[in-house]
Amino acid sequence: MANDKKDEHVIKQRCSFCKREVEIHDSLDMPIYDPATGFGICKNCIKELAHYIELHEEDTAKQQAPDFAAQLDEILKKNKPHIIKQYLDEYIINQDRAKKILSVAVYNHYKRMKYGYTNDDGTEIEKSNVIMLGPSGCGKTALLSHLSKLLDVPFAVTDASSLTEAGFVGADVEVAVRNLYYAADKDIQKAEHGIIYLDEFDKIARKSGANNSITADPGHEGVQQALLKMLEGNVVEFTARGQRKHPEAPTIKVDTKNILFIVGGAFVGIDDVIAKRLQKADSSIGFGAEVTSKSEKPTFDELIHQVRPEDLMQYGIIPEIIGRLPIICTLETLDEDALLRILTEPKNAPVKQYEKLLAMDNVKLEFAEDALRAVAKKAIERKTGARSLKGIIEDVMLDVMYDIPKSDEPRKVIITKACIDEGKKPEVIALDK
Repeated sequence: MANDKKDEHVIKQRCSFCKREVEIHDSLDMPIYDPATGFGICKNCIKELAHYIELHEEDTAKQQAPDFAAQLDEILKKNKPHIIKQYLDEYIINQDRAKKILSVAVYNHYKRMKYGYTNDDGTEIEKSNVIMLGPSGCGKTALLSHLSKLLDVPFAVTDASSLTEAGFVGADVEVAVRNLYYAADKDIQKAEHGIIYLDEFDKIARKSGANNSITADPGHEGVQQALLKMLEGNVVEFTARGQRKHPEAPTIKVDTKNILFIVGGAFVGIDDVIAKRLQKADSSIGFGAEVTSKSEKPTFDELIHQVRPEDLMQYGIIPEIIGRLPIICTLETLDEDALLRILTEPKNAPVKQYEKLLAMDNVKLEFAEDALRAVAKKAIERKTGARSLKGIIEDVMLDVMYDIPKSDEPRKVIITKACIDEGKKPEVIALDK
């Protein structure tokens, strides 16, 4: 009798999915149940559905991976080193050696990806991260920004000087990977095969010798140690953009094993470090020693191409980082002729930009040859390389660009040497309609 009474309190409900009658002892026997309509799904059906969903997700993940691998043949065909260099030649003047190094590094990056997808023989091709050295305004960032437009993999630029050690106010090193994750449209697989460019890398060189400080150094050696983990190929965890880091925050994990790192900086003063090393190697003391005059001193370009890993260590880059950056890419200073070509030859040359701007106002713009040379000379005086060329022209063009839209008449503007050197107003000639 007691058993019969006990059974009276057990609710029985038919599963709307499998049509079995289920005894409901607690809410988990039928997790989905609506008393108003009598609709319910039992736990067995939910378990089976979850299992099928898992299997389906595994299958789709397997299908997607070969898709990316299949595209690589096409990508490799399109991005052979000579094709990449030809593209860079349209935008960047000189720096042929740097273009070759970057073209080969990118092509090998694609080949490494393809090898990883198609071979399981245990051989691992290590990635060849690149360190770029060159004076301010010689085209490091410009090279990389044009390269990023050509590539079929996500590419992200991060300013290394903004990074700080964990625990200090500022950006953690994970920001670089987070930027890449967003550049890949939040696709983790794509991000794990992308390229990260760390600009202003010389700004995180440790302060050694006379500059050494006993206080905390949040922006230097500690940042290098933190970057080392990424360069080695660890899994990096970061929170979504705008979220604060705390234990409960959901994190995104990206494996950096296949991410190519390119770091660049002006490394101001590295030529002195190289010169000292070369002097030591050649020095001889005594009456027979050769005395070199100032005019015989090697130029910056001669020195920068002789840079060695030990010079970078002396500069303040930790040895472990140098070991992870096997390819050293050096860029030379731009002379007057190179700056002159930059003004007119590339697809996005400053002169071409202003010609297009004024053409929209029915005005033809003309630069005298000696005026362009004067612009190049000014840029050399400022020691800012190609980055100040547009600014110098902007100064000269300001009044013209202010006055031109006052009338719709077709005109011609001639910029002479006097406009650049003496600040004279450009000549404006009316043209026939």
